[in-house]
Amino acid sequence: MTNQKIDIEELLTNLYNSFDPFQPLPAGDPLYVDCKKVRGDGDVLRDLGRKIKRSKRMTCQLYAGHRGAGKSTELLRLKQYLESEKIFVVYFAADEQDIDAEDAEYTDILLACTRHLLQDLKDAAEPNSVVNWLKDRWQELKDLALTEIDFEKATIDVKISAFAKLTANLRAVPTLRQQIRQKINPHTVTLIKVLNDFIDDAKKNLPNGCTELAVIVDNLDRIVPVIQEDKRTNHDHIFIDRSEQLKALNCHIIYTVPISMVYSHRAADLREFYTAPQVLPMIMVQKPDGSKYEPGFNKIKELIIKRVEQFAPNLSLETDLFDREETLNQLCIMSGGHVRNLLLLIQSAFDYTDDLPIPRNAIRRSITDARDIYRKTVDDNQWIRLAEVAFSREVPNDDNYRSLMFNRCILEYCYYDDEGEKRRWYDVHPLIKGTPEFKKAVESVSQKVQ
Repeated sequence: MTNQKIDIEELLTNLYNSFDPFQPLPAGDPLYVDCKKVRGDGDVLRDLGRKIKRSKRMTCQLYAGHRGAGKSTELLRLKQYLESEKIFVVYFAADEQDIDAEDAEYTDILLACTRHLLQDLKDAAEPNSVVNWLKDRWQELKDLALTEIDFEKATIDVKISAFAKLTANLRAVPTLRQQIRQKINPHTVTLIKVLNDFIDDAKKNLPNGCTELAVIVDNLDRIVPVIQEDKRTNHDHIFIDRSEQLKALNCHIIYTVPISMVYSHRAADLREFYTAPQVLPMIMVQKPDGSKYEPGFNKIKELIIKRVEQFAPNLSLETDLFDREETLNQLCIMSGGHVRNLLLLIQSAFDYTDDLPIPRNAIRRSITDARDIYRKTVDDNQWIRLAEVAFSREVPNDDNYRSLMFNRCILEYCYYDDEGEKRRWYDVHPLIKGTPEFKKAVESVSQKVQ
């Protein structure tokens, strides 16, 4: 193998990993691209952060958007901003250690908040009230936590770890999940009370000169909607029925929420209980009439350039990274302006690439693989609904359409018109538009429209 070949292999490896679709960018990362102008001018620092900074009472806000759109990256920026304003932030991604997105309830979220608050603020206040709450119930819970603790002799770290054991088992051991909830549910009110006592003490001695406290609970938007026995979803049970408990902590709180719920018949309730949720839309790469939206294309290209130039600053996108401009344009369109989809498509294309530039066939293979996955996501009775959205650019207030939004089959875009009015519109994911089933459904809907 020649030295040049070794260099190419190393470059391909570096580029492949620079397009990691599952790693949110930390605040201040040089790879970050400001996309608010092509996302309806939404700004998490203004829309969420300013409320926290200015409010004289505790706030509870909701943040929504399609999974993979970049919410975590924006929330990490918000964390840095709040900390610069002397607000201590407890941030955690709930699905990483604490909840199972396929089966989550309010109790899981409360226990997760408790664990992370104790863990991050243990040096700011004595957690005795919360630890004693757990001690009083340990005889009932110790078998479910799968651990033995002598509360009389254990250190504070060991006692706090008992909460970590509970949340870990809630997430990882389905056979114990419901039993833990049954033991905790009757005592959530008292848990909130003692947790607030701890929070109030901690706020008097926050690190780094901070004077306020905020909690950001990320990835709750990934909780899969499940119809319950009362014909309502678990989303309703968590965010509507338990809204008072979700708001009850004596600190500022931000929860991510499934985008399908923001556009459900419960939207007015969410606004009343929490204030209007903030939504992060897609990067707009096309206008509602289907024509190219140049500013959105340029942002997509900037996203790619920043990840490439750290390893190959002199590569041209149109000729050196991709074999032609049309290949790059097709990639931008097929991503739908969805950041994670963009990164997935590029990373997948590298699997079919032995040298640079990335050939058109590699991008086509990547698109075909992704299209096949989306095709399997759509039920037979949903193709007509997708075709209707493609014609109307609107989403009816119906659970069948909301499930398609949750699965990212329907994407949301936002812009300001010539008169300064904010306009939201919707379209079918471009990957789906290439499937035979969708094309057939479009023909059927077109005949009805005519």
